Parts: sequence; structure tokens; C-alpha cells
Amino acid sequence: MSAENVVKALQVAVKNRSGTLPLIHHSDRGLQYCYSIYQKEIDMNKIIPSMKDGYDCYQHTFAERINGILKHEFVIYKCQD
Repeated sequence: MSAENVVKALQVAVKNRSGTLPLIHHSDRGLQYCYSIYQKEIDMNKIIPSMKDGYDCYQHTFAERINGILKHEFVIYKCQD
């Protein structure tokens, strides 16, 4: 995953969202989420970043569980590639 592709995915998600409540973006400390172009996009869209700090796997357990549910239980379609 390149930072540029992650920024494009975020732009699509923001464009297609239907809600108006503030957004919180939870991620690990992958380089693509730490690059300035991604952080600028987060700031421009007034998204609150929530980034895992270090290697404590229990730090964001609730957010990780929600991400797991979304990825594995609510997948509407599977990507072809």
C-alpha cells in the first residue's frame, strides 16, 4: 500500500459518505498513514486520527474489533484482485 493509494481511498470514502457526524480514523503506525500527504488529507477533512502507539496490541482493542467485524462480517463484495 502506497501513501498515494491510501489517500485516494480516503478521498473516495469521504466523497461517498452519507453521514455528517465527525469522523475518527483508527490505524496502526504503517508508513502509509504516517506520511505527510495522508496526514494533510486527514486534516483537510477534519478527521480525528487515532493511531496505535507502539506495539501494545491491547491499546485499541475496541477499534480493532470493530475493524475486524467490518472486514470479515459485513463485506458486501470481494475484490477480484
